[in-house]
Amino acid sequence: MTQQVVDTALSEAGIAREAVAHVIATGYGRVSCTIADADVSEITCHARGAHFQIPEARTVIDIGGQDSKVITLADNGRALDFVMNDKCAAGTGRFLEVMSQALGVPLDDFADFSRRSSEAIQISNTCTVFAESEVIGLIARKQSREDIIAGLHASIARRVFALSNRLRVENAVALTGGVAKNGGVKDAIEKVSGRTLIVPPRPQVNGALGAALIAFDRASR
Repeated sequence: MTQQVVDTALSEAGIAREAVAHVIATGYGRVSCTIADADVSEITCHARGAHFQIPEARTVIDIGGQDSKVITLADNGRALDFVMNDKCAAGTGRFLEVMSQALGVPLDDFADFSRRSSEAIQISNTCTVFAESEVIGLIARKQSREDIIAGLHASIARRVFALSNRLRVENAVALTGGVAKNGGVKDAIEKVSGRTLIVPPRPQVNGALGAALIAFDRASR
């Protein structure tokens, strides 16, 4: 599978494999990636990618499909410290995917729905399975999807804010990961934290970008 992904990427980019000088693997499967020259932790890669895209960033909030993390950065983009929630899918992209299916609303429409909300509904369950049951119950009671989605975004924001409170967060704050494409989540985090978040143009590839930059540095030595 890894080789297929690489072959597809090279084909789409019009690049021969021989032209690739160095490959860095990162993320959950990095240690099992046999075609990589080295593997680097996703914390290091996310820090590097965020610094490249937003040089003034001193904190990175990354919400991906499986985990959420907060990273503090030095002036040169080096990761100083981090905290991560990787024990539960709640507050991640997977959480929103499950809720999208339960609500029958495409993820791409979540931001618009939440911005039309008159009052966010409190989602009391933090576990994805129980929260899904709670959402189904709210739908059965004819609660508006707009208010439910706003409540889901607020739930994620509270979890991320609690996570960030374990570090010394400093401005500027970058929001990365696929969930950063959901403007409703961004709005909710800004509301609960009182901070302005900066989202790079393609937040979902921030870690991969950081890995590519590290690979470039090593190949240039």
